Amino acid sequence: MIDDFAKEYLHNDLRQIREAMLWKLDGLSEYDVRRPLTASGTNLLGLVKHLSFGEARYFGEVFGRPFPEHLPRWDEPDPDGTDMWASEHETREEVIGRYRRVSEHADATIDALPVDAPGHVPWWPRPDVKLFNILVHVVAETNRHAGHADILREQLDGSTGAWAEYAHLEPGQPTLTARRAMIERAARAAARR
Repeated sequence: MIDDFAKEYLHNDLRQIREAMLWKLDGLSEYDVRRPLTASGTNLLGLVKHLSFGEARYFGEVFGRPFPEHLPRWDEPDPDGTDMWASEHETREEVIGRYRRVSEHADATIDALPVDAPGHVPWWPRPDVKLFNILVHVVAETNRHAGHADILREQLDGSTGAWAEYAHLEPGQPTLTARRAMIERAARAAARR
């Protein structure tokens, strides 16, 4: 049945992109996983923390299956954006461990419910949803942040790629340096026209 196929397809995509997110932290120092790399302070460990809060809400509260650990609520004021960065008191292991526990909780929700199970997202303009809507939303959101993680990681050490098992197929530094120089020349030439 297409419903079961769609649910499993989206669930597998979510599992894969979660692992890609965590892979982006591999081999980096504590400073590098936490350091702000954009004007808004975006950093790799903060992205993982943010995704754990999102999955806990979407696959927990939305379906009446709250994540058992305390997390800030979606409607609590957060002027410092603390869901997007880890304080010096939060360890990498804590943030990653929470993400894995949230993922297990989300997986249990996805496995237990049919794809058309009703849910309620009080912070959405059209709050009545199905599991399918939430799967699509969380896969899209996780992929969006994985794209951010790709760019942040490349800024840190030049590492590229979306999947650990294919990292060996990524072009080496000399190829990337030559490509960047070629693109820079093209940009300058276009700007002069």
